[in-house]
Amino acid sequence: MKPSVAVVILNWNGRHLLERFLASVVATSYEGVKIYVADNASTDHSVAFVKTTYPEIEVIVFEQNHGFAGGYNLALSQITADYYVLLNSDVEVEADWISPVIQQMQADPLIAVAQPKIRWERKKSHFEYAGAAGGFVDQQVFPFCRGRIFDEVEEDLGQYDQSMELFWASGAAFFIKSSAWAEAGGLDADLFAHMEEIDLCWRLQNLGYRIVYCPDAVVYHVGGATLQAGNPHKTYLNFRNNLIMMQKNLPKDQLFGFIFVRLWLDLMAWFQFLLKGKPAFTWAISKAHFDFFKYYRQTARKRSTHQLPFNRLQGVYPKSIVWDYFFRRIKKFSDLKWNQSS
Repeated sequence: MKPSVAVVILNWNGRHLLERFLASVVATSYEGVKIYVADNASTDHSVAFVKTTYPEIEVIVFEQNHGFAGGYNLALSQITADYYVLLNSDVEVEADWISPVIQQMQADPLIAVAQPKIRWERKKSHFEYAGAAGGFVDQQVFPFCRGRIFDEVEEDLGQYDQSMELFWASGAAFFIKSSAWAEAGGLDADLFAHMEEIDLCWRLQNLGYRIVYCPDAVVYHVGGATLQAGNPHKTYLNFRNNLIMMQKNLPKDQLFGFIFVRLWLDLMAWFQFLLKGKPAFTWAISKAHFDFFKYYRQTARKRSTHQLPFNRLQGVYPKSIVWDYFFRRIKKFSDLKWNQSS
């Protein structure tokens, strides 16, 4: 008997996306899949649309917007399955997108999380920014993807068709064993949105689990449909949340050094936005730092007793991706000089 799978789509005023992409999810060929839409207090009649058009989908309605992390935590607390799939509402899937991932995860009890290949829905020959062929971080914990470094997105020519271990899997199409979700305690709701899947994957690696990429399953992601990349609030969340997850997950003997370096790098970004005449973004970075230190003691209480040395984790690039991209002009993941484990 195949493991049970719950595909959970978190929605907030995304009726136009559900109208475009929900049909492909319903057409999933995996036997024993159950589809849920968890609604974060939408006002665009999303719930009525789903209930009328797809009565086979179970709808979970919240009375307020709990964000990505809080919304999924509440939704999954009400769902029983062997595997959860956290799927963005702006994702189109192929019919057999679940089976290859589940087969790979079933083969190894230490695999807690996996992601499929993520291509761009608007240009399906190319990888998509948010996940591409899997997530990594550099020595300063800057995230990037196999197939996307900063804003440079590669065409998918089969160059990343090998499965390998990752540092993080994209929240756009995030497969996780329900037992691992429970052990790690789900997503950190205080992050609200952005990088919460990186934080969860980091915590799972600290617990001894593996994060993997499955190239045999493909989905197509629009990206940026909920919060645009040029939004100062997204800048705030990214800068703040990166500091928070470092505080939570780094060993004590590494924590101060990492935070110190990151603050100086953030200051460089602050001046760059200032010189470009973008005061809203400079303020977003300042506010991110202020809130990080304001809640430092609160975050400290979340630190686990399980912290592995950063360089022992999978998916850590031992150099600076910032230096390689902006100064050495390396634009492709395949051009990085790096002996990776596969």
